[in-house]
Amino acid sequence: MQITLSFLSELSQNNNRDWFQSNRSMYEAAHEEMIAFADKLLSEMNSHDVIETPSGRKSLYRIYRDVRFSKDKTPYKTHWAGRMRRAGAERRGGYYYKVGLKESYAVGGFFGPNAKDLLHFRNQIALDADPLRSILESKAFKTTFGKLQGEQLKTAPKGFEKDHPEIDLLRYKQYFIRHDFNQEQILNPNFPKTLSNTFHKMRPFLDCMTEMITTDLNGIPLV
Repeated sequence: MQITLSFLSELSQNNNRDWFQSNRSMYEAAHEEMIAFADKLLSEMNSHDVIETPSGRKSLYRIYRDVRFSKDKTPYKTHWAGRMRRAGAERRGGYYYKVGLKESYAVGGFFGPNAKDLLHFRNQIALDADPLRSILESKAFKTTFGKLQGEQLKTAPKGFEKDHPEIDLLRYKQYFIRHDFNQEQILNPNFPKTLSNTFHKMRPFLDCMTEMITTDLNGIPLV
């Protein structure tokens, strides 16, 4: 990651098209380093999950920013990021990673469930939140991920009482978890394996949420 971080450091101080074009070889070297990293990560991931993302290159987001609706008109991201998609209707949730100068982390879960899926999650949680709570309250989960994250409503969602015993979980509009890494960790040659292991630790949470979304309220499979 040394080439990658050096490039990001220079880019953060020179975030303009003229500099980028003059130093394109630096970008290309960092891009190749990230592709090699992502390929190693994909290989590690497929040892404990089934990933439909076909290659490390395909997992990476472009470094170019969409500035059309942003007050920040700097043209380039000052981090690298990527997403790994799980394969099959019976494997729900996604994996996301970010590598940057200020923060690097792994995220997994359900970032933008549609209205139908979100209501189904809420109905399942309202019916029986114990399986999810047992994961969120476990020592292993708290040590690695801390707590459940995601955007929340300020009040109860439509159709649910404000004093519902599971209201803290019902208010979520997203359900994801996160683990941060320091610079020493991302510079370690074993970082692809470290990141993959962190994603692997997300499986109890992903599997629990997957069971919710793939079964009806009687526990009968929907897929």
